[in-house]
Amino acid sequence: MPDRMETESRKLLRRLRDTLAEPGGAAAAGQERLDRIVRLIAESMGTEVCSVYLFRDPATLELCATEGLKAEAVHQTRLRLGEGLVGRVARTARPLNTGNAPAEPGYRYMAETGEEVFSAFLGVPIQRLGERLGVLVVQSREAREYSEDEVYALEVVAMVLAEMTELGAFVGEGAALRRLHQQPVMIRGVSGQEGAAEGHVWLHEPRVVITNPVADDPEAETIRLRAGVEKLRGAVDEMLTMATDADKDHAEVLHAYRMFAHSRGWLRRMEEDIARGLSAEAAVEKEQSSARARLEQVPDPYLRERLHDLDDLSNRLLRILTGQGADTGATMPDRPVLVARNIGPAELLDYGRKLRAVVLEEGSVGSHAAIVARALAIPLVISATRITNEALNGDHILVDGTEATVHLRPEDSIATAFRDKMAMQAKAQERYASLRDRPARTRCGSVIGLQMNAGLMADLPSLEESGADGVGLFRTELQFLVRNKMPRRGELAAIYARVLDAARGRRVTFRTLDIGSDKVLPYMKPHDEPNPAMGWRAIRVGLDRPGVMRMQLQALIRATRGRPLTVMFPFVTRLDEFLEARDHLMREIEREERLGHVLPKRVEVGAMLETPALAHAPRRFFEAVDFLSIGGNDLKQFFFAADRENERVRRRYDTLSLSYLDFIEGIVRRCAEAGTPLSFCGEDAGRPVEALCLAAIGMRTLSMRPASVGPVKHLLRRVDLRDARAVIEDARAAGADSVRPAMMHHLATLDPAG
Repeated sequence: MPDRMETESRKLLRRLRDTLAEPGGAAAAGQERLDRIVRLIAESMGTEVCSVYLFRDPATLELCATEGLKAEAVHQTRLRLGEGLVGRVARTARPLNTGNAPAEPGYRYMAETGEEVFSAFLGVPIQRLGERLGVLVVQSREAREYSEDEVYALEVVAMVLAEMTELGAFVGEGAALRRLHQQPVMIRGVSGQEGAAEGHVWLHEPRVVITNPVADDPEAETIRLRAGVEKLRGAVDEMLTMATDADKDHAEVLHAYRMFAHSRGWLRRMEEDIARGLSAEAAVEKEQSSARARLEQVPDPYLRERLHDLDDLSNRLLRILTGQGADTGATMPDRPVLVARNIGPAELLDYGRKLRAVVLEEGSVGSHAAIVARALAIPLVISATRITNEALNGDHILVDGTEATVHLRPEDSIATAFRDKMAMQAKAQERYASLRDRPARTRCGSVIGLQMNAGLMADLPSLEESGADGVGLFRTELQFLVRNKMPRRGELAAIYARVLDAARGRRVTFRTLDIGSDKVLPYMKPHDEPNPAMGWRAIRVGLDRPGVMRMQLQALIRATRGRPLTVMFPFVTRLDEFLEARDHLMREIEREERLGHVLPKRVEVGAMLETPALAHAPRRFFEAVDFLSIGGNDLKQFFFAADRENERVRRRYDTLSLSYLDFIEGIVRRCAEAGTPLSFCGEDAGRPVEALCLAAIGMRTLSMRPASVGPVKHLLRRVDLRDARAVIEDARAAGADSVRPAMMHHLATLDPAG
């Protein structure tokens, strides 16, 4: 890089910084600064045109300032994302450099700007950590491509502009950029756990704010950067040394960190940015933004994971350089709502019940965090795009897990309507609480057993509060997922004993370890499978690696201390799998007896029916099991071939589809013929209308999350199952695809007073 170019670049950035620091009229300060900046860039780079296009909304760019184009086009010319060359730069987040702009694919002629006389075009994205803010453009009459140094210099300037928006440099009535972190924002995500909460933001990883993007002394900044990188390398090396053999996957991540930390190319690019005039922090963030942009373009999951590693490593380096560690000294606010890109189950458990809600940028409905949020009975919204960019610690926030919406810094009218909704929900909960000790007896005299799902000790207080008859599913894998190493048999036995103690004689169904698919233990090497939901998981892992299964069965037997034991094996697809798993349990009981340990008072051994194959198992299977539980979440995805982790398809298929209800009813008949107790477990069991339809086709036991017991019981006590059955039969006779419309119409005719 020529020294002259370095000097000109630094000079431009210093002038840019000085321009940003100049005072302006209160209302027009933002627009005035933008106008001065485009003049300054055009003059410094020797181009006839410099323009700034900013996003008005996520799909629309607006010309907000220009030097060289027609002034009347400012705030009038707009482009859709991907439209024209500017829209193309915004969509791809990559520079576009051409000496013949009109000949470029997608070129759009905008007569109001007068740009047709300018052949050369260079556009670079204005972005910060993956957040696209706009496009910076220079144009010239001369038909030429801009040099690499000029492209690089414009990228550096664009990065500084993006950084300054964080500090509110372009705020004003005329400017397109709104004041960050002060305006109301509504974000739609995906519901991970229903419920509503009002509170204040608590960031899991507080954002790093850079206040000095431009530096005067490149040599001093380079020394600071190298010192920070050395400190980072030392920290990674230390973590790698401390990684145990049991944490092989963790060690692999640290090896990737070490590779990036020692990358000469990464350090060289940052040093070049500093030579251009950036501070050490801004240079790190510029490279981080580039990695984020590449991340969005990479389909390969391995490469995406490596770019995630680089992103995380950049955050660590930024915290070293700025001194803004994860522990900022901030005090957790009242009614905290946790906001994070993603979070592990153990970290979420550390926060415990003090949280009012959780909002994540990433995650899935079946993720470990979602399971823990349900256990803690707190609303969860996932896939809340850009929430960590928008939120600051202490921000007022409303979370509607049912509608999957988040309101940051809401207006008074929104907050009032939200509180009214919460008051109505609280009144409904009071009504449900009054039914706690009453049975779910329908008007036709049928009694439906309502049980709750659990997986943590935090769940168990809900057993009394919800009015559930017992625990229809205790997910034992959560005790494995929240640890960094395999739990010991004694630890598990103590946990299971406390679960039985808390149940106070109510039946608890322990499901043996269900790992694989979306539940990968942090200390076990994940298997690269093309379709993990149908791969090596659950009972298949237990039978192939019987050591863990035997240890868990021993812990369950010892936990009973003479009380009844109910064990359920997950993801059974064949009779021989169940018989082999049951033999393991019986051998462990015989072993415990030989050791002189107290045996369970009685033992029930069942299976989860989660695949269509098991519904067609021989009659001998239905006679061999002591009970069956339909695992509705998995069965539904296999029945419809719709991945429940895929938001594009999981909501497309209805539980109340008559083909699915017919299939469930066939299982009900087979169990009735064999005299096998049957229950239905899953999200659909906790939805009142779905629960009614399941009861109408013969299901007499439903297992759901604790918060659903009250609403389901309330509806069942108001209905006659014979009427509901007639609605289903009429819909079937009419050739309907789903019974939902007819059932909703039927329920609308019921007496609301019940």
